[in-house]
Amino acid sequence: MQQEPAPFTRHLRVHQDRGHTVLEFRGEIDIAAATEIAPYLDEVTAQPSARLVIDLRRTEFFDCSGLRLLYRARSRCLEHGGELRLVCTHPLTLRIMRVTGLSRLLPAHPTLDAALGQPEATSGTL
Repeated sequence: MQQEPAPFTRHLRVHQDRGHTVLEFRGEIDIAAATEIAPYLDEVTAQPSARLVIDLRRTEFFDCSGLRLLYRARSRCLEHGGELRLVCTHPLTLRIMRVTGLSRLLPAHPTLDAALGQPEATSGTL
């Protein structure tokens, strides 16, 4: 089945890389951006055995709405037998992920190459 390309939006760019769907979050990821991103994220995480990467390197701000997106995406991927990897280098985003415990469930990689070259961690709970 051929998947339609995702429309590019102000906060989301989507492309394929090495068999993974890469979702680049961009700009300020707040409640307004999450409302824009969530429907597409729900669509791709509902696919059986989806192989996804969320790339946060182009985000300037990331609040609890973004954390909810990541946690929901991870849960839905695992529920449907898929995998989710994360790319993030922003110190404040990494800190909030560490403080909330999300970094234990979804470890961040510094580059897309690193994310795609590492085995995915799928176990753990908050």
